[in-house]
Amino acid sequence: MSEQKPRLKRPVENVRAELLADPDTQRIAKSLDMELEAYVELVLDYAQNPDKEPTLIVAPDEELRAAGYNPPTTQDVANFFIAAANGELGIGPPKSYYSGFEGKQDDANKPSLRGDEGQEPVKVDEETSQKLRQHVPKGGPDRV
Repeated sequence: MSEQKPRLKRPVENVRAELLADPDTQRIAKSLDMELEAYVELVLDYAQNPDKEPTLIVAPDEELRAAGYNPPTTQDVANFFIAAANGELGIGPPKSYYSGFEGKQDDANKPSLRGDEGQEPVKVDEETSQKLRQHVPKGGPDRV
């Protein structure tokens, strides 16, 4: 017996209206250079047909340019992955992960793990360094 994937439980018109109004959906459509309505219809198509597999088309850059697409350069792709690794893409968890009662994420209110913020650096001169070195025990890690 095969297990069926769940389909939409709400009317398509309601889901369509929510997707069209959702800022994340608008951002994704814009980043894909798609019209918002076309992107929403694509999402709804996959939501209504959960067994449908996405299509992946690999084409040479020349064919993409001839079709009106501007493919990214190797350097653009590398920069994208570096930005993703550094967390600079601005992609975060979905809004559904948040309850609305979370506090503001402000670095100014977080305690320091270093402990020296707001302190002036210690001024060190050569004479003081020599005096302090006299108190450092000589020897290596085997010394007891």
